Amino acid sequence: MTALTGTLVEEPVSSGGVTRYELVDWATLFGVVAGVTGRSGGFDLGLGSQDPMATVLERWRTLAGELGGRFRSVVVSRQVHGTALDTYGELPSGLIVRDGLDGHLTSEAGVLLSISVADCIPVYLVEPRSGWLGLLHAGWRGVAAGIVETGVLRLAELASVGVEDVVMHCGIGICGECYEVGPEVHHAVKGVELESPAAMDLRAELVARARSLRLRRVSVSAHCTAHGGPAFYSHRASGGAAGRMVAYLGRPMP
Repeated sequence: MTALTGTLVEEPVSSGGVTRYELVDWATLFGVVAGVTGRSGGFDLGLGSQDPMATVLERWRTLAGELGGRFRSVVVSRQVHGTALDTYGELPSGLIVRDGLDGHLTSEAGVLLSISVADCIPVYLVEPRSGWLGLLHAGWRGVAAGIVETGVLRLAELASVGVEDVVMHCGIGICGECYEVGPEVHHAVKGVELESPAAMDLRAELVARARSLRLRRVSVSAHCTAHGGPAFYSHRASGGAAGRMVAYLGRPMP
């Protein structure tokens, strides 16, 4: 199997007025659909959107349709920047909304895992031989609390493999140059003491933690939500007014 290291770019795919950014290499290597929606056409998928709920649900149906009807179930959660995650087998058809989770795991074909993002990093996990998949929501609070360690170790346990067999991609999110945070954030995430705000590269921190876990195949996105212009929603760049994109990962039904 080809090793994945360094940068892996999500390629834009447009259909029905919706632009998605997908990991084409993962589709080829692992047989999964992995990507994130863009901002085109005001495609806000946030469960807390100011738009009418009927409008938001119709956008979710549009997303499912754009993925070709290959998934009977889509699971998402109202996230809390923690480390709680859940595992899914076969699920009822349609959109399933959970509460208080920041990670999802499955080995079931036809179940699409999803998280909402607008600067936080979506972390995609796959164990190629067993078919287990994981999708994690990694903002600084989740990173500091150990969401990546929790997700990777749980996935390896479920797949009955060594941690080093898990493949990880740190997806589209805010880059280090655009993400200046206070000393308290640096202390929480990296354990360092600073006297003034400084830049933090969350994806670099995620890679460092993956390496500490002995993962051999780790990649990062080249896209930044904050300086990506109109392509992406960014909480930081918009001053808190942005909508939400949805990162997704699943193995299609045969």
